[in-house]
Amino acid sequence: MALNKTLIEDKIEVVGDHKNIQIRTATVIKEGGKELTRSFSRKIIVCVTTVKNADDSFTHTETDVSSESDEVKGIAGVVWTTPVKNAKKAANELALTD
Repeated sequence: MALNKTLIEDKIEVVGDHKNIQIRTATVIKEGGKELTRSFSRKIIVCVTTVKNADDSFTHTETDVSSESDEVKGIAGVVWTTPVKNAKKAANELALTD
């Protein structure tokens, strides 16, 4: 019988003030329709990343979710509002100032 490997985004959560999106992906191995193994991996995506430049200014980059699933893109589009992104930028600047 042939083995079949499937990747499933089985849990998507929105966490924290800055609406980080946590994605758990299950890797399922089946043989003849019977599940043999299931393992998990996780990733977190944030709405904005920030770098501090040599002149002490900041460069903010909004996260590109175009390669994510339609479900994750939809969630990001709803929860990553302008006020949330602006708050994340301010928090990033504060963290990089220390």
